[in-house]
Amino acid sequence: MAKILRGHIVYADTPSSFRVFEGGYLIYDNNRIVSVSQNLPRDYEGLEVEDLGDVLIVPGFYDLHTHGGQYPQCGVGMSHQLLHWLKDYTYTLEMKFEDGNFARRIYTEFANELVKYGTLGAAVFGTTSLRGTDILFQEFINRGLRGYIGKVCMECCAPDFITKDHVTNIGDVIELENKYSHQKMVKSIVTPRFAPTSTAESLEELGRIAQAYNLAVQSHLDENVDEIEWVHELYGPDAYAKVYDNYGLYGQQPTLMAHGIYLTDEEVALTRDRGVILVHCPDSNLNLGSGIMPVRKYLSLGITVALGTDIAGGHKISMAEALVRCIQLSKLVSMEQPEYKSLSFCEAYYMGTVVGGSFFGLVGKLEKDYQMDCLVIDDPDLYKELYSLEDRLEKFVYTGDDRWISRRYIAGKQV
Repeated sequence: MAKILRGHIVYADTPSSFRVFEGGYLIYDNNRIVSVSQNLPRDYEGLEVEDLGDVLIVPGFYDLHTHGGQYPQCGVGMSHQLLHWLKDYTYTLEMKFEDGNFARRIYTEFANELVKYGTLGAAVFGTTSLRGTDILFQEFINRGLRGYIGKVCMECCAPDFITKDHVTNIGDVIELENKYSHQKMVKSIVTPRFAPTSTAESLEELGRIAQAYNLAVQSHLDENVDEIEWVHELYGPDAYAKVYDNYGLYGQQPTLMAHGIYLTDEEVALTRDRGVILVHCPDSNLNLGSGIMPVRKYLSLGITVALGTDIAGGHKISMAEALVRCIQLSKLVSMEQPEYKSLSFCEAYYMGTVVGGSFFGLVGKLEKDYQMDCLVIDDPDLYKELYSLEDRLEKFVYTGDDRWISRRYIAGKQV
């Protein structure tokens, strides 16, 4: 039977406009939205309406790049740049996920924190541990989250204690896919850490697996100048993106590439033409001294850009933080390059809800036939008195916290 919520419904309809239903009705049946309207449709008169009062009903957030295996490291080693940070901190932490008890402890908290801060779906790097990544799948399923979970594949150019041989990595990826292929909410995703820690043989086989099993792909691209030089030393002068493309890992299947700060003209064209989604991780790029993605430039060239927290390069798991920092960095870019207008709140919010949600299907908007994913925001009474509905949403993103979120729904279920 259909259920009806009443409140102020607000979502980004386009990158430049919000759709608002003041005191509107959101009607859903199981996991699907069947109607969103200003007035109660005649067909549903007589059904019980749960009037939530003066609250905002809004989409949840979708984080398209984060590392579950780095969750304890948030805020640690922030004076390092990327490659030294991985070597001095990350690899030794990720090794601990071979211990099932440790993995369960961390991934339970990680999944709980995502829900707590309103992230309803995430594309997540696990670690090279098969056991640990299996537990990450289980925690997402237990928590009712949407997810793309990747067992990290790395065979070389890193300490022996964290790498796995090619045969083991490929076998692990296939084992996890076979085990969880029946899941609708949590799916496998092919996950080479980045090109420098993979052999050509491994990248080629991962590309074949992605095609054979119809799996999405995620990795890192053009994050750091030293990283790019390293790729050229290992793979020759081809553009970084071309390395992935050569092995069927760049848009041949749905593909997420984190960072993409330093795309060449060739990479811009390839990214746009292949439909690869770049995932902007602003906090991480600042913390590790990597640089600033020219988001406006990429958008103007037809590239799709989503948002990610990239913990633990990013220090906070909240996607609201990523939205705010994205806007702030775009203002810095605009000061230096006035031809690139800074991003509006609506644009960043669209990236964090609609663009991110689209990777999971029809989620990210509160419209008919979309999945029933949403947050209920009960902000302080003072702000309800002072501000418009759109301003209250912006206030929540900039200054609110988990205590403002009174309810969270994923696929029609309150979690």
